[in-house]
Amino acid sequence: MLLSIVANKISPIELQRKKGEYLIIDVRESDELEQGIIEGAIHMPLGELIRKVKQGQLKDFKGKKICTYCSGGYRGNLAADELNNHGFDAVTIDGGYLAWKDKTIEKK
Repeated sequence: MLLSIVANKISPIELQRKKGEYLIIDVRESDELEQGIIEGAIHMPLGELIRKVKQGQLKDFKGKKICTYCSGGYRGNLAADELNNHGFDAVTIDGGYLAWKDKTIEKK
């Protein structure tokens, strides 16, 4: 049986309006950060995030609204889904960082 891995998405514009409500996690690899980063985001590559979730190391994030992102959306979706499967409240940016850069005024 194949499981559908689809986390809820938030648009870049909506996240920009509600940014203060979210703990934002960038799940890209370190070499991708030269594209820019959303101000205030925590950098935690996808593999590290999954490992920490499974080992119970992210308990401080429980009860917080989390938004994950990668470059285009796929890994951000996987990260949010993994978090949700472990009892967290997570969404991902629809279109990832590329959409964020394209649609918002925060162009870092």
